[in-house]
Amino acid sequence: MQQSAVPELAHTHTQPIHWLATATALAGVVALSALLQPGAATAAQAGPAAKGAPAATAPPDPAHADFPLDCGPAEVLVQKKASGDLDGDGRPETVAVVRCDAGSGTPPNGVYVLTQAAGARKPRVVATLVDPKDRLSVTDFALRDGAVTATLLGYSSADVPSCCPDEKDSAKWQWKDGAFIRSTPPEARSM
Repeated sequence: MQQSAVPELAHTHTQPIHWLATATALAGVVALSALLQPGAATAAQAGPAAKGAPAATAPPDPAHADFPLDCGPAEVLVQKKASGDLDGDGRPETVAVVRCDAGSGTPPNGVYVLTQAAGARKPRVVATLVDPKDRLSVTDFALRDGAVTATLLGYSSADVPSCCPDEKDSAKWQWKDGAFIRSTPPEARSM
């Protein structure tokens, strides 16, 4: 048997002071790790892949937009709005249903897509989905899964009174190949 070159160590038998020292050291490590927590976890990857991603921004506010709508002395009224990333660039767009606040009657609606560049003072209209010149009223407006849907009420002729639209159509707009493409949802029915 080979003899150890190191003399026997005095602390090879545990005593209560050893357990107390170990417990104190462990408590210090736990306390220090609580203070030095990593940042919150996110779904985005850090590093070069995330550098090109835009920072989270607030959606454009239609109250500050200039709509291509001639209301004369009346104000532009935003009736409905919804926001989401329609074109997949990571920045939210806002879709607004607007009309002139005429006070009486049923003025036609316009549906506009707004975007706002970082640092820009006002949002700008980038697409017109429904032009007020088409004399349509918009109901059942929604934005889901990157698509805008609406029910459009219109008139079969100029002889039909504005109070009583006699045509109903469902429409869906989705961003494809650099433009909003209109289609008819499968559940669409006419009056």
